[in-house]
Amino acid sequence: MKSRTIAKVVGAFLVFLAAFISAGYFTLPVNRINMRTRLVMLGDFNGDNKWDQQDAALLASLVADPFSAPEDAAFKADVNHNGLLDDEDIFFLTELYKTGDPYKARDEFTAAGKPFPYPREFFRYIPQTEYVQRPVIALKHKAEDASPLKFLKEVRLEAAAGYQSELLHEIYSEGIRFSLAYAKRAPGLLAKEKEYGDGKMDRCAALWKAGRDYELLLEIMGLTEDAETLTVKGQPSFVAQSLYFRDHLRELLESKLYKDYTAGKVPPAEVFKVMEKHLREDMHMQMDLVTLAPPRDFLELKNYVDRARWQYYKTTASRKDFRKLLLFAQYDRRYLRAVARTTPKMEDAPLENHNLPMVLLFREALTIKRGNKLAAVGLIDEAVRIPFGWLKSIPAKKLPPSVALENFLLPGNKEDGSDKSRHWNVFGGISLYKSPEESLRLALAREIKDFRDEGKTPQAMNEFIRDTMANLNGIYYVVSINPDLLRK
Repeated sequence: MKSRTIAKVVGAFLVFLAAFISAGYFTLPVNRINMRTRLVMLGDFNGDNKWDQQDAALLASLVADPFSAPEDAAFKADVNHNGLLDDEDIFFLTELYKTGDPYKARDEFTAAGKPFPYPREFFRYIPQTEYVQRPVIALKHKAEDASPLKFLKEVRLEAAAGYQSELLHEIYSEGIRFSLAYAKRAPGLLAKEKEYGDGKMDRCAALWKAGRDYELLLEIMGLTEDAETLTVKGQPSFVAQSLYFRDHLRELLESKLYKDYTAGKVPPAEVFKVMEKHLREDMHMQMDLVTLAPPRDFLELKNYVDRARWQYYKTTASRKDFRKLLLFAQYDRRYLRAVARTTPKMEDAPLENHNLPMVLLFREALTIKRGNKLAAVGLIDEAVRIPFGWLKSIPAKKLPPSVALENFLLPGNKEDGSDKSRHWNVFGGISLYKSPEESLRLALAREIKDFRDEGKTPQAMNEFIRDTMANLNGIYYVVSINPDLLRK
């Protein structure tokens, strides 16, 4: 009897304790919200919780080269909260550094009838789930005068409003970013690199003259990525030639021969002959595409690479890594600009909308994985699965019919979805595990098998060529991006 009494008392105590703990957990706001944030003091560039002349010197360095500083530092300069690094930001901070006291600075401005931020406006809470965006440069920069993009002054002075004004701000900012990167790289550029860059800069000038602002922005972004990440020093000659082969495939898609083929006037063997010619001349590869044997099983990645190593690097992608890559893909201004340019089905034959976003995504993955290319490829390979998971939770009737249905993270058009992104990443990765030559051989064997399995139709041929172009882009950029340049 006594033991029953004790058991009841213990039971009642445990119930009370559980109720007490539950009440505390569910009623305290900190537990219900569970938000992790950090407090940022704008204008305090050295983190000493003061505004002084040391910060003034760091601000001058930031203005001179705003893209060499981390995103957090650049973010701290945008004290008027308009997403721009402009003259007003510099003015407010310069005045604040004179006294180091935002209350005193505001009182002086108020007495003179001029606006100045309240002290509380110099602080920001930033949740871990918020992507820190680098502000757009909207002040005259000294790099403008020496820039190889001679039209930057016109961009800065162009009168515009709304959407076009935003584009012009971003074009100028990206132009300054490229100009600073180009000035650092110019003395050591090889002849081929300079020739390639000059051709792209000529295209930029033509786009500005034609008023094609969005295309111009993306073209300058491509130049910036070339200057900040790419080098042909030490690049295998096979890789160097791959873009020539890719461009010849683009020309093939637009040729009279190909139009005749799609109209049924020319057999597919004639198209293959042209491709084989370019393979010989550009890549020094002798192949008979008509009789090319397929890979043993193209669905099994272990037949392309050492499966264990590939899987190992995929598993190095942590929850934190995924969060960083997702925040980048969902919020980064440059990536969203690049990924937004899509076209309706079958209107992007040369894959013009695809490569730059993948370069940006790979660069971010490479930064997250501290320059380890194998780990960066693995991270993107795992991230491809995320849009599929989201899609399953959305009723099919509510999915937009006008864009790629899987295109929440990855570039592509309606007909591509994540397909070309996976081609880019997987065959770029295989070039690391095996070699660029073996990667292209395996890619061609896979695409030929797909062409046969899909009935050898013009549509299947179109996909064969476009998939090969995506594979070539992946091979070129995964091999050629130099992680050491990202650390400078």
